[in-house]
Amino acid sequence: MSGCKRIAKGILQAVRREVRAMPVASLSTSSNMQQRTSRIPKKDVVSISDNAANRIRSLIEKKKEKNPSIAGLRLGVKTRGCNGLSFVMDYQEEGKEGKLDEKVSVNGVDVFVDSKAVFYIIGTKMDWVEDELRAEFTFENPNAKGTCGCGESFNV
Repeated sequence: MSGCKRIAKGILQAVRREVRAMPVASLSTSSNMQQRTSRIPKKDVVSISDNAANRIRSLIEKKKEKNPSIAGLRLGVKTRGCNGLSFVMDYQEEGKEGKLDEKVSVNGVDVFVDSKAVFYIIGTKMDWVEDELRAEFTFENPNAKGTCGCGESFNV
């Protein structure tokens, strides 16, 4: 064996001895390692207007009187309607959030976006509209390629 190979083999054996002697915790997390952060600021999946946040808050407060485990509102999509997809909303109970769900907090209100719906509704603007004929949540979805005449469903 040549001199260079012998030296390399000796260094490799020394490194192996050092690694074996290290505590397991120091192998998995190093104090020198830094969390990698993005320079691009993270935007919310859905933007919620003040009117919508106020309406959601009143709905949640009313529901919490009967069920105190309500954490917020859940937003998703279902395959239905004449154009393919439709928005669905329900109350979100504490501890039953999905691991990959997105949480949007606005004015003290938490809206949980279903992880399966994020692709379809990213960038959507949610508002609450009240006029002489209607009182409803409205959604402006930049991803929608088409909507039905009544505005209940959309396609991407």
